[in-house]
Amino acid sequence: METRKLGKTDLEVSKICLGTMTFGEQNSQDDAFAQLDYATEHGVNFIDCAEMYPVPPRPETCGRTEEFIGNWLQQRGNRDQVVLATKVTGRGAANSGVGHVRGGPRLDRTQILKACDDSLARLKTDYIDLYQVHWPERQANFFGKLGYQHGDDDGVAISETLSALQELVAAGKVRHIGLSNETPWGMHRYLRLAAHGNKPRVASIQNPYSLLNRTFEVGLAEMAIREQCGLLAYSPLGFGTLSGKYLNGAHPEGARLTLFERFQRYTGERAVAATEAYVALAREFGLDPAQMALAFVTQQPFVTSNIIGVTTLAQLQSNIASAELVLGDELLAAINEVHNGNPNPAP
Repeated sequence: METRKLGKTDLEVSKICLGTMTFGEQNSQDDAFAQLDYATEHGVNFIDCAEMYPVPPRPETCGRTEEFIGNWLQQRGNRDQVVLATKVTGRGAANSGVGHVRGGPRLDRTQILKACDDSLARLKTDYIDLYQVHWPERQANFFGKLGYQHGDDDGVAISETLSALQELVAAGKVRHIGLSNETPWGMHRYLRLAAHGNKPRVASIQNPYSLLNRTFEVGLAEMAIREQCGLLAYSPLGFGTLSGKYLNGAHPEGARLTLFERFQRYTGERAVAATEAYVALAREFGLDPAQMALAFVTQQPFVTSNIIGVTTLAQLQSNIASAELVLGDELLAAINEVHNGNPNPAP
């Protein structure tokens, strides 16, 4: 599988990354081991997780995803063969469901240092290749929020967060740092502080990007290319909706949107209409809808790696096979025509 340079670092990561937020909720440890084995056997060297996983977040399962991955790394003895990414949880809203993390997670020095040590213990490793800030400490537009409203901000300053991350890099516990669910201003602030304060430079940004949500293209795509801080695209299938499996009111047994009512971001009226159009287009061109949607993301010039997440090996096999698919100009034009008629229905 093709690999791509992670930012300005010396790391090469596969263009498909295995997302793991189902490990410990929808997937057992045996399932997780099977997915990790298959992915690495087929060229995937990049694994992404987070301290608060699995999702939906619950006190009873918090950290279980990292534990599964740590057990796998220990049993397989292949730590040096994978690029391991995880995330530190930031301040959450009252209804975010993360209040159990460290009794109320913040991105201050004390909590970041503790979070990293806890992740290292669960992952059974002494270093993390890419340590990411899961979402901003400040109040900002992420997780689909629109209509920016600026107000007083009592959040931990980015400078303190970055200084704490610098300590982890200096201690050898973290090799590189990244952002997640960030805005253009946030990315710029981190890059500026790094450039003028001898701090570690962010290597990547992990934000949502799919046929149903191309908002990354508006302000962040240029930043990603010019600053060599590429996108790690998450939700490339819009929680699986772009496979077409939920169309016509279907609720497949065991599927995420069947099990968890909280995931409604990609099931609004406009999103369903767009999904129907993309699924029909894929079938017109003789393609699997999910593979077309994934291939579209993977071949964007600002994307470093496309994060896939599955619950079955059959899904994993299909998703990894999408890495061999290249969409031609005619199909891309048709995709853009659908997009222009119904842009970003699930921001």
